[in-house]
Amino acid sequence: MTEHSSTSKAPSEAVRESGSSYRAAASRRPPGRTQDIDRHVGARVRERRIMLGLTQQQLADLIGVTYQQAHKYERGINRISAGRLYEVAQVLSVPVGYFFDGLEKQDTRAISPRERMCLELARNFAQIPNERHQEALSQLARVLAAD
Repeated sequence: MTEHSSTSKAPSEAVRESGSSYRAAASRRPPGRTQDIDRHVGARVRERRIMLGLTQQQLADLIGVTYQQAHKYERGINRISAGRLYEVAQVLSVPVGYFFDGLEKQDTRAISPRERMCLELARNFAQIPNERHQEALSQLARVLAAD
């Protein structure tokens, strides 16, 4: 028979303790570049979804996830896998690289009020059901921009 000292732990206890200390260390780590990239990709998904006039629920249905999951993707809380990102790109009619545009020069600034207004304008425009009204609004914008 082998004797165990009073300070030795069963293998399962040692694994449990090392796992929990690993998780604790990981939770203390400051957000790094990876989380910044996830947030950037999520923000690009959100911008494109809004430009197309889709709700989070509609996007979620189109890519086969729950509303909550789509929300977490857009916030950068959950990372989007390569396969899922490909699906999102197909649904939003953009190349996969679209989601990474601007990443190399990202300065983690907030969206300006002008950018927010442009996104809101695109969302509202996409929600106009009458194509003649959309065309009239587009022509009005062209005339105002030419002044």
